Amino acid sequence: MLGRDDWFSRRQRQLCLDFLMNVFQHIVTPFMECFRGKLTGQQVWTLCMADLSGPVSVQELAESLHIPKQQASRLTDLLAEEGYLFRRIDQSDRRRLLIAVTPKGEELLDSGWKQFEKQLFQRDGAAASREWLRRAMALSGGEWLEIKGGGSLATDGAGTTGNYGKAGMDMAKKNDFFEITPEILRLSEACVAHDAIDPSLYVKYDVKRGLRDLNGKGVVAGLTEISDIISSKEVNGETVSCEGELYYRGIDIKELTRGFIREKRFGFEETVYLLLFGTLPNQAESEEFKKLLSKYRTLPTNFVRDVVMKAPTSDMMNTLARSVLTLYAYDEKATDTSIPNTLRQCLEMIALFPQLAVYGYQAYAHDVDPENNSFFIHAPRPELSTAENILHMLRIDNSYTELEARILDLALVLHAEHGGGNNSSFTTHVVASSGTDAYSVIAAALGSLKGPRHGGANIKVMRMFEDMKANVKDWEDEEEIRAYLLGLLHKEKFDHSGLIYGMGHAVYSLSDPRADIFRSFVKSLSEEKGLYKEYQLYSLVERLAPKVISEERKIYKGVSANIDFYSGFVYHMLGLPAELFTPVFAMARIAGWSAHLMEEIVHGGKIIRPAYRSIGERQAYVPLAERP
Repeated sequence: MLGRDDWFSRRQRQLCLDFLMNVFQHIVTPFMECFRGKLTGQQVWTLCMADLSGPVSVQELAESLHIPKQQASRLTDLLAEEGYLFRRIDQSDRRRLLIAVTPKGEELLDSGWKQFEKQLFQRDGAAASREWLRRAMALSGGEWLEIKGGGSLATDGAGTTGNYGKAGMDMAKKNDFFEITPEILRLSEACVAHDAIDPSLYVKYDVKRGLRDLNGKGVVAGLTEISDIISSKEVNGETVSCEGELYYRGIDIKELTRGFIREKRFGFEETVYLLLFGTLPNQAESEEFKKLLSKYRTLPTNFVRDVVMKAPTSDMMNTLARSVLTLYAYDEKATDTSIPNTLRQCLEMIALFPQLAVYGYQAYAHDVDPENNSFFIHAPRPELSTAENILHMLRIDNSYTELEARILDLALVLHAEHGGGNNSSFTTHVVASSGTDAYSVIAAALGSLKGPRHGGANIKVMRMFEDMKANVKDWEDEEEIRAYLLGLLHKEKFDHSGLIYGMGHAVYSLSDPRADIFRSFVKSLSEEKGLYKEYQLYSLVERLAPKVISEERKIYKGVSANIDFYSGFVYHMLGLPAELFTPVFAMARIAGWSAHLMEEIVHGGKIIRPAYRSIGERQAYVPLAERP
């Protein structure tokens, strides 16, 4: 360690740091180059300030760094995780938590300072030092600019700036790229004027809009062996609605779930095996497959720090998609679309999805409210099932009940697959047919599932019930509940959409078999959580809503509750934040996406390329000078 009496004193270090911070705020500095591969630029500054200031609070550290307190808190959490900082209670004020550098952190700083001092003092004079700084700026992708009136300005390639002097320290860049300007509004009007298509033309040209016929039934666009959905049967030559049925690789979903529930096993892993490989695994195959998934539950080194913690967002589906696309950069065989390599990539993503979603949420929650949300990382445990690991990683104390884990496991099984025609699975086929890599295919499927018309329905159901509970005085009064449901259909209640969320399905009519399976377990969980009154409200709405819809909309084919009707309530009882509702759907459905991706590769079909009929009018080209 360099002592206080060393020729490059602590005070000199402070002055040098102040100078560099003023000049190179928000970019990689020459000093930071000494820590390349060990810490990020912001982590270097944080560690240095903690070292120079002695034990310090997060608030004081934030003020020294000229950054928001929540950002300083996030940085200290990461450094503590790496063993460079530690926290202790201030003995003079036990309400304060102080940050200090560990011996490991001091050793790292000592090494960096020695390298920096050696480089700096190999050159003589301010001009030489400035030239060295100029060269470092060039290496970091920025420019060195002269500012009239004294001082200099450093700017990085992204346009962020830091001015030498207090004025530069107080400068804040305003991000306005997301604003809707008058110019954008004007151009939007042009889009509307030239992109609107008369709905009658779809009938005229017999276009299967949304790939559905006039009765709403999907057109046959492909063949699959992965799953089968039954909602109608032929009786005396006529098609009539029937109770819904769902088969995974030919096995009735009710029999599949009944089997592992009766034997008190977790079923998601063997369901993944079934969907991918076509048969149920025996005991030995099941154990080997679980070990394989456990092996793949390891993120690349520093992935949480370098990817998950960067620019956290409230939309976990975006976080998942970004993480999936970034995994491409860590895969030496990312572009290999052979069957073995694609299968390996799919299994890795199936194993990693829970971590990517949960860690992404932890980063977001801590970023928004660091005082009340510590950023903690719980590694998955190899002996736990997927459902158990989700709860283990999400909860700060790692605790969960057996009923909670088994119901979450059941939810994963019921959401794992639903035919090749649903939007995200069809997206999987479309994108995979182009020959692209697995990461791009799964990212596209995530983008599809994110849409409120596809994967976000359970959140809508939850919010609808929250509004109902706030506006209905007696939850047991059928007439009051019926009046509220009529208000929904008449666009007078909740979001004024005219919909009763969780009711009806694009395929099922009389019943959704997944909802039928879920129902009894929802009741058990509500009793455990002391929310049985809420469950009774759900049951009452499930009984009344089909009658109200049939009477008001003159629908006679049958309307029933779908899986989304109960899933949001279940996730709420499990303590899952709403931000993770759709990602949990994705954790399950990636099993089906992977199966469809493998199916598309194995049968080697043509690129999916439907036709669009042009109805635009011809117009003559007008030279630029002659345009109005």
